[in-house]
Amino acid sequence: MNSTAFSNIARFIALWAAQVLIFNNIDLFSFINPFPYILFIILYPTNGNRALLLVAGFLLGLSVDMFENSGGIHAAASLSLAFVRPSILKFSFGISYQYHNLNILRKVTSDVFKSMEVFTYLALSVIIHHVVLFILEFFRFNFIWEILLRTLLTTIATLLTCILIIYLIKPAKK
Repeated sequence: MNSTAFSNIARFIALWAAQVLIFNNIDLFSFINPFPYILFIILYPTNGNRALLLVAGFLLGLSVDMFENSGGIHAAASLSLAFVRPSILKFSFGISYQYHNLNILRKVTSDVFKSMEVFTYLALSVIIHHVVLFILEFFRFNFIWEILLRTLLTTIATLLTCILIIYLIKPAKK
């Protein structure tokens, strides 16, 4: 097993465990709950197997659903994010992401994101995941303001958590 596969498996397990053991128990103001487990999908290598990403994203969401007893909404949201990820990459980084081995962790510098590309990619990914998640959770058009409010506040909490985690796990500069 090569180091990329090992790091992906380790990232999958670590983010799943952190979500289930720590972040599922955080409930700010009774409706804000960060979901940093989606970092697995966001940080998946761009040259990786797309079918494997779809399956892994589904299994990650399904395993979070089992512990939250949420009926499959995390699986659907994670699968949706994994499916639209190439479009988000193309929008954020341009067509060149396909020709270069884009490594998000290496693009993050010690300062605040010097490149808005990374922040755009991260923010769009989190927003798409959360919109799908909360639309499926409420599943009624009457709750559009509740969906938008929860999406906005949870997106902010998730972005802050994801940025913190990225800075903690980023490789050292050479």
